[in-house]
Amino acid sequence: MAFQLPALPYAVDALEPFMDAKTVTVHHDGHHATYTNNLNALLENHPDLQAKSIEDILRNLNDVPEEIRTAVRNQGGGYGNHNFFWTIMGPNGGGEPSAELAAAIARDFGSFDAFKQQFTKAATTHFGSGWAWLVADGTGKLSVLSTANQDSPYSNGLTPLLTLDVWEHAYYLKYQSKRADFINAWWNLVNWNQVAEYHADSRK
Repeated sequence: MAFQLPALPYAVDALEPFMDAKTVTVHHDGHHATYTNNLNALLENHPDLQAKSIEDILRNLNDVPEEIRTAVRNQGGGYGNHNFFWTIMGPNGGGEPSAELAAAIARDFGSFDAFKQQFTKAATTHFGSGWAWLVADGTGKLSVLSTANQDSPYSNGLTPLLTLDVWEHAYYLKYQSKRADFINAWWNLVNWNQVAEYHADSRK
């Protein structure tokens, strides 16, 4: 298959107690794997697209044949979003960013606390399934946004730095309908070193 399901960068129970092992297993081995398999099936007869990265495909959805474009947007977005999601968490997460990322957040949001409040609001108030994001535009300016379903910031010309999956499958086994509790707990998992690497890469 052209696109592989990436292994988790930590054990399935490494995010306890904030994200339970059963949720991680179902989320990664079930939902993420399904997006992976569906994307490969969609592109089976499109070797030109198979040769591209998922990021390039999502940046250039208009280049995808119209008959599969919506499906690639959904399945490819699900694949790419989840690839990114697992990397920005870790068992020793939480706290605040430092150095250049901290300065950029303070510049564009006023303070880390103001950013955190805005991001939390975007995740908490998003209606239905989707994602909350910290993104950078082409000038390096940071902003918070939410996307519906499996839509990707790449498709809007933005570079993701941090994301939170607020589909129910991301939290329902542990938190049931208490999405706000899940979001508050998730801040303890953010791997700010990785987010800072994504920020540095976005400026190159």
